[in-house]
Amino acid sequence: MNGWIIAGLLLLIGFLLVKGIPVRLMHVLGKGTMKITIGLLFLFFFNLFGASFGLHIPINVFTAVIVGLLGIPGIASLTALQIFVIG
Repeated sequence: MNGWIIAGLLLLIGFLLVKGIPVRLMHVLGKGTMKITIGLLFLFFFNLFGASFGLHIPINVFTAVIVGLLGIPGIASLTALQIFVIG
């Protein structure tokens, strides 16, 4: 089973080396990675400063994507969920 996965990955890498990586795909992946990274930083600083108020939002991929895409309203919505729904 592992041999098929490795063979598939090598075939994909070889194809991308010959054909080239589409520029648009790399642009979209780069922007997405940047937004998720910014979301992680927002969550880190929110948890750092929110600890004095008893607020904590777990840092995971789901929350990072929400905050990365929505920004400050994303943090506000996750905080509202944390306070009113979760407890």
